[in-house]
Amino acid sequence: MEPEAVLQEKAFKFMVIGNANNQLKIRVPMSSAFCSNEHAIGKHITVIVVIFWCKPKAWCFINRYSGIMMHPVRTLRVQPGHTDFFKSSKWFPHLVACSVPRSLWLSCSSLADSMPSLRCLHTPGTGTLTAFQSSDEREDCHNEEPPRKIISEKNAYRQTKLANGTNSMFVPKQRKLSANYEKEKELCVKYFDQWSESDQVEFVEQLISRMCHYQHGHINSYLKPMLQRDFITALPARGLDHIAENILSYLDAQSLCAAELVCKEWYRVTSDGMLWKKLIERMVRTDSLWRGLAERRGWDQYLFKNKPLDGKTPPNSFYRALYPKIIQDIETIESNWRCGKHSLQRIHCRSETSKGVYCLQYDDQKIVSGLRDNTIKIWDKNTLECKRVLTGHTGSVLCLQYDERVIVTGSSDSTVRVWDVNTGEMLNTLIHHCEAVLHLRFSNGMMVTCSKDRSIAVWDMASPSDITLRRVLVGHRAAVNVVDFDDKYIVSASGDRTIKVWNSGTCEFVRTLNGHKRGIACLQYRDRLVVSGSSDNTIRLWDIECGACLRVLEGHEELVRCIRFDNKRIVSGAYDGKIKVWDLVAALDPRAPAGTLCLRTLVEHSGRVFRLQFDEFQIVSSSHDDTILMWDFLNDPDTQAESSRSPSRTYTYISR
Repeated sequence: MEPEAVLQEKAFKFMVIGNANNQLKIRVPMSSAFCSNEHAIGKHITVIVVIFWCKPKAWCFINRYSGIMMHPVRTLRVQPGHTDFFKSSKWFPHLVACSVPRSLWLSCSSLADSMPSLRCLHTPGTGTLTAFQSSDEREDCHNEEPPRKIISEKNAYRQTKLANGTNSMFVPKQRKLSANYEKEKELCVKYFDQWSESDQVEFVEQLISRMCHYQHGHINSYLKPMLQRDFITALPARGLDHIAENILSYLDAQSLCAAELVCKEWYRVTSDGMLWKKLIERMVRTDSLWRGLAERRGWDQYLFKNKPLDGKTPPNSFYRALYPKIIQDIETIESNWRCGKHSLQRIHCRSETSKGVYCLQYDDQKIVSGLRDNTIKIWDKNTLECKRVLTGHTGSVLCLQYDERVIVTGSSDSTVRVWDVNTGEMLNTLIHHCEAVLHLRFSNGMMVTCSKDRSIAVWDMASPSDITLRRVLVGHRAAVNVVDFDDKYIVSASGDRTIKVWNSGTCEFVRTLNGHKRGIACLQYRDRLVVSGSSDNTIRLWDIECGACLRVLEGHEELVRCIRFDNKRIVSGAYDGKIKVWDLVAALDPRAPAGTLCLRTLVEHSGRVFRLQFDEFQIVSSSHDDTILMWDFLNDPDTQAESSRSPSRTYTYISR
């Protein structure tokens, strides 16, 4: 026989029946409703109830006061034997679908407890069931007046919180105990205490297997709090503080704040374990923006095993206060990039003969630039003074790259020269190309150069003095303006309007990317993405694996001469003297409107923009106007104006 629980209150009467299949059935007298069907599907139990006392226009009234959206599935025909009930034609039977989460149903300790879980005719925020107590009140539903609540007598109902956090009023558990229960219980407990632990477990398992479903739910509710453990508090009590600290060290900032508020012991674990310091250190290790901020703001001295200048190790509260300051800096940087708000520093190269800075590269200490007057100049990035001038080329220095050991330069004199980065001594001269060397790249013992002679040379770099030619790639029909490569592909772009892809290992041709309408002047390749700029004034994004053009960016008015990108942005410079900042993430989204892709246009150069590089904090660019500009998006312009280091300050707000 299925267990039953009955909830009764005047005219609001119905019966609930549950079974082992987790199905739920509601039986209600004809004056209210009765169940016509039931379903137990997936994670929800759907109950179909027929309600007879509602007219169609009263559904909005029921929805307002019931706490759930109930919709009539269909209107039932009046069955024989019930015609007297519907003589007034004011009442129509309606089929209502109610859905209750299975987890909520299973968590109820009894079938009566489960009734409020259905939230059927349940007034939100009050924790009481609502019912019509008379035919007059049923009549009032057409006037959209709220039905009166059932006023429970003192101690007649018990209020509790359901799994969904809502309060519910339901019938208290009335356990009917037999007369001999107390005597027999004591005897059973006495025997139970005499058994071993394994015997006790076996006995309880046998008892549970003989119980019904709602009893299982009640036992589950009883056991749940007993099985909960505060392991963060328990571990230090057993001398395992390091395990508790290690667990909490994986939390993000918001979760760590919440953990501190749990109790005093959790707060002590986070404080003694220096978890805010560990969180900041983790971010610095994994995020270049955090790493750069640590160096620029000076708080890197307090991280890892570094000793602060004052010799004192800050407490955990120092790092907790530092974290929101770092977040504020990051938000300021992002806002400055979007708004074009920056401080500007300018280096005048003062070329003696012909003016123009064709190429550059920088780090935190220096800027290395190649000039049209055949020289390479190295500038102190902090004082903006020229530290060294390298001479030897007999033509304009068109391209360069350096690492911690050497500077490699290419010139219109057709040579590639290798210099010691620290002393400026010329170490090697490579003579292969028969016309100007337009671009070069080197990495991991391999170098690729390209030339106006339409060829691409692949070199093996064993040492600065031992560089040998591996292979010459031929295929372009015009000057090869730019090359880039990684371990998989070599990518080249030419004045013949094409981008060609070659295998880095075998140097075999792979594919051609077609789309630009005029010659291609610049390109960068990373992972699967190639971004190119052309004399057709456009920028194109390509998938190197399939050769598809993903997006065309339009906005420059003249040839796009230089382009760079990172994970967030594309920055381009053109012969129109403008530098544009584009949203890379949006550009890769085909749904993004073209008009939203250009974030900001920066105008400070008075001549063509030849070369630029950027990071999370700044852009460094060079131009035909013989200047190098540093656009700083980290430091507030007002603060920067107070520094003697900065000769000028500029806000740039240019419409898209």
